[in-house]
Amino acid sequence: MKISFSLFFVALFLVAFADQGNVIRKADKEIAKFYGTENFSKEIISVPKDLNDKTLSEFGKENFFKISSGGKFLGYGYIGNAPSKTATFDYLVLFDRNFVITKSKVLIYREEYGGEIGSKRWLQQFEGKSSASQEFVYNKNIIPISGATISVRSMTTEMNALLKSIAILQKSNIL
Repeated sequence: MKISFSLFFVALFLVAFADQGNVIRKADKEIAKFYGTENFSKEIISVPKDLNDKTLSEFGKENFFKISSGGKFLGYGYIGNAPSKTATFDYLVLFDRNFVITKSKVLIYREEYGGEIGSKRWLQQFEGKSSASQEFVYNKNIIPISGATISVRSMTTEMNALLKSIAILQKSNIL
């Protein structure tokens, strides 16, 4: 019994580790496509634990970074994970130098239903927004999607949390 229990946790760890690598690969592919270059670097932005505890979004595990190419600053990136009905999905948000959203992308969606939140058309409603923008509100300035209500609400909540967290980091002179 102990052996099968241990094997279960080892397998779970390996799947999670492999999935994280897949998320990074997909994010890198999207970054290269968006900026039109395969040659870019990511400089991790380290957020102190005490400050991270004050934010709504999680900053760690190399999920928040500056993007450069040939010594030229391109923008910032954030990789997050949000709950759906029974699983989670991973997403990427790209920002310009003023932390205005330039691109958002659902990288991995793990549900059978609700994947429509990954459509370019739906995600475009976040572009051009910053922490100074009006808060996103489901069914007011965020379009609902039939069959994806939980995921739409989750992504809306995550984007609001990320923008508020960015504002906290800016006020704390981390950015």
